[in-house]
Amino acid sequence: MAFRIRSSHVIALLITAGIAGWMVTGTLDIGGSAKPGEAAVPIAEREAERSAQLFKVRYVPAVPEERNETVLVRGRTAANATIAIRTETGGILERRLVSKGDRVAPGDLVCVIEQGVRQSRVAQAEAQLAQAQADFEANSSLREKGFTTEAKMNQLKAALNAAKTALAEAKWDLERTEVRANAGGIVIDPIAEPGEVLSVGGSCVTLMDTNPMLFVGQVSERQVGRIETGMRADVTLVTGDRLAGTVRYIAPAADAQTRTFLTEIALVDPDGKARDGITASAEISLPASTAYRLSPSWITLADDGTVGVRVVDAEDRVQFVPVSIVRHGRDGLWVTGLTAGARLITLGQEYVVSGEKVEPMPDPLLAELEESARAAERAD
Repeated sequence: MAFRIRSSHVIALLITAGIAGWMVTGTLDIGGSAKPGEAAVPIAEREAERSAQLFKVRYVPAVPEERNETVLVRGRTAANATIAIRTETGGILERRLVSKGDRVAPGDLVCVIEQGVRQSRVAQAEAQLAQAQADFEANSSLREKGFTTEAKMNQLKAALNAAKTALAEAKWDLERTEVRANAGGIVIDPIAEPGEVLSVGGSCVTLMDTNPMLFVGQVSERQVGRIETGMRADVTLVTGDRLAGTVRYIAPAADAQTRTFLTEIALVDPDGKARDGITASAEISLPASTAYRLSPSWITLADDGTVGVRVVDAEDRVQFVPVSIVRHGRDGLWVTGLTAGARLITLGQEYVVSGEKVEPMPDPLLAELEESARAAERAD
């Protein structure tokens, strides 16, 4: 059988011939070795040259921003007070002049108690006073003529004063059959019905004082030190309505179980949108403060665990600056403790140490920050 030469055999022979020719005539360079005719550079010299090249870092200047912070409180609306209009005398309720939902002003007549014999008692007291007055005046004339004693006059004087007191009490009891509101508000349950027998101090009607309507919530012990009475607040009802208000009360003691402090906000509600017991949330505005907004990736730790950032000083040396994080937000971290204009290292801070000289380069983010600053100035 004749031997057939295949194309693969030809290719293999050509590759073998090429490798053999390169090994005979070619040269081989080994990394770190000197080329023919050149002296090798010492390792120490090569390392010194590499060390002389400054490490490059990127930076942005620290720009202070005015920051408006709020304290979020969740709670509900509540009436300023619930007042029971009580009777000062007992008897059968003859008429009730108001119904649930009516608005009552201070001094309005709300209930009338049956007078019964009170009018007769007034007439009787008036007659007794007239008799006592006549007796006293008659004996006064006799006293001037010496026909009566001083003891008798004192007795008559006491009887006259007692008759005056009895008449005053009878008139007072008669007047109290008309029950008037001693406060203003909206009539709510419980209310008495005509025909009921009311004792002294019994409730005739109940008023809900909505001037002002309040927001009531609990503030945590960590936040209570940041708020004070008189601060402005924005309250959002579960219905979507928004109302302005002012902090009017902060409890001096915490709730024993929740360790929170009761806080009341007086609402401005001329249209009556807030009703008692509506779920709501309040944002209490704190005084504006100056802080610096950073990316979380710029934050680093010192050897002792202190939180801070690395900056480049005027001599292009790295320095560590401790910062206090005042808020975590979607827009980054807000910190204090920096100086305006300080060059914050944004890239490379984990590869340098304090005191090391570096080659700082502006971060491309700097242009965006400058444009934002110019836009803010134009807006002002």
